[in-house]
Amino acid sequence: MKSLRFLLPLLAMFSFTTLFGESLKVGDAAPVVSAVTDAGVTLNLGDVYTQHAYTVVWFYPKALTGGCTKQGCSLRDASAELTKHGAAVVGVSTDDVAAQKKFKETNNFPFPLLADTDKKVLKAFGQSAMMFASRECYVIKGGKIVYKDTGVTDQQAANVLAFLASDKKS
Repeated sequence: MKSLRFLLPLLAMFSFTTLFGESLKVGDAAPVVSAVTDAGVTLNLGDVYTQHAYTVVWFYPKALTGGCTKQGCSLRDASAELTKHGAAVVGVSTDDVAAQKKFKETNNFPFPLLADTDKKVLKAFGQSAMMFASRECYVIKGGKIVYKDTGVTDQQAANVLAFLASDKKS
């Protein structure tokens, strides 16, 4: 019964975030915003966009949790293939630098994780400023959002790679 009392408010919060956040859509300009990485350095997403053919920005609610780990490991396991497509990967959650560092080290992620404690990145991408990020993934090309995926965990990389393969053909 105790776990149900904890779970219901958490589910309500995620539903509220999903229902009332006006996240960006395909065709929108990609936000140029900066945040501190797991390494404690500031990363400007605009710089990443200009340095790579594609940028994959994936949002996850909480570091070191089941679904978020599956989502990140999916992208980690596909990192060589993503690199072949010219894609950089950046993860974002509201966790602090220490939590992001531990998440990265525990899972051997080869990409930076942004510690968006002030929710500046979340807000720039149109997510609700609630406690956690909504699970979303964007692919950015030429400063524009060209692909968006929501709610995916272990199939995140497969979905992104399928999009990249189809985008290269068009």
